[in-house]
Amino acid sequence: MSVTAAQGFTAAGIAAGIKENGNPDLALVVNEGPRLAAAGVFTSNRVKAAPVLWSEQVLRGGRVSAVVLNSGGANACTGPAGFQDTHATAEAVAGALGQSAGEVAVCSTGLIGVRLPMDKLLPGVAKAAAELSEHGGEKAAIAIKTTDTVHKTAVHEGEGWTVGGMAKGAGMLAPGLATMLVVLTTDADLDAAALDEALRGATRTTFDRADSDGCMSTNDTVLLLASGASGVTPAAESFAAAVEEVCADLARQLIRDAEGASKDIKIEVINAATEDDAVEVGRSIARNNLLKCAIHGEDPNWGRVLSAIGTTSAAFEPDRLNVAINGVWVCKSGSVGEDRELVDMRYREVHITADLAAGTETATIWTNDLTAEYVHENSAYSS
Repeated sequence: MSVTAAQGFTAAGIAAGIKENGNPDLALVVNEGPRLAAAGVFTSNRVKAAPVLWSEQVLRGGRVSAVVLNSGGANACTGPAGFQDTHATAEAVAGALGQSAGEVAVCSTGLIGVRLPMDKLLPGVAKAAAELSEHGGEKAAIAIKTTDTVHKTAVHEGEGWTVGGMAKGAGMLAPGLATMLVVLTTDADLDAAALDEALRGATRTTFDRADSDGCMSTNDTVLLLASGASGVTPAAESFAAAVEEVCADLARQLIRDAEGASKDIKIEVINAATEDDAVEVGRSIARNNLLKCAIHGEDPNWGRVLSAIGTTSAAFEPDRLNVAINGVWVCKSGSVGEDRELVDMRYREVHITADLAAGTETATIWTNDLTAEYVHENSAYSS
């Protein structure tokens, strides 16, 4: 179970005909209350899709009664008409549920620059509303897939309360969230301010540190809804840890399902002067295409790690840098370290440690290798 693991939520996932292949493409998640508290984090891309602009407005009120999500079309760069389509979608959900459109968040994912087929989407809303169920979380997670090969869900059970979630994403994964739609739910009795604090803290160290290909989406949306149905108000620290756990689980699933990937790469930057330095270095390493190709070929080319570090503004001395690949310190003091032939790269996960020897701060970025399959997937994405 995912978004319906927590009490007070129902969901549905159906095929509305938005996708030409007939696969499920419309999901609905409804908060039955008694609380309707919500928080959201959105893409930092300056080019934002119509549903992002709409949902940002909705979240200012701190209340969300329902989330409607479609795959098969991003409704991005579609002008005023596209925004009206988003408004009409929210109105349709509100009408079907007897709610206010101003409390309905809208999420879309798919090809940019194409209007949604509203003649299929709006009847789909009515169909989804009719199929809402407390067991509908998995169907909802399946309906939001685009190039995803698997649906992604996660759950944390607290003491009398639960956090559940679903996510989609397989390409355009980069900080500023990654190309993702994520809906998190909890039956904890918390207000919007508490949700916002927990969500932003969790996003900062999980979704915002997943960097598959350095490409930022126009549609990224992460929502956290609370029903209060458990009647339990957990300690802020416990709740924040639970939200972070679920987000970390989903972020790892996103990286593992990245288009064409054959390696999951954990980049751990240690002994940095500041956390910002550690994050900057980790991102630079994660976006080095030469290194990503080397990892795909199971080549422990540590020189490419040093080259990536050297492009940053982080504090370090070149002759004090150390690099380990899967536990073998192939670079010591900015020069040749242990025998690179000792590095075993046969397995899916590759762990790169970059020691800046400049302080005590650390950060971890997740990425993946660059493969021919990734190029093939994206060379014909819109055709």
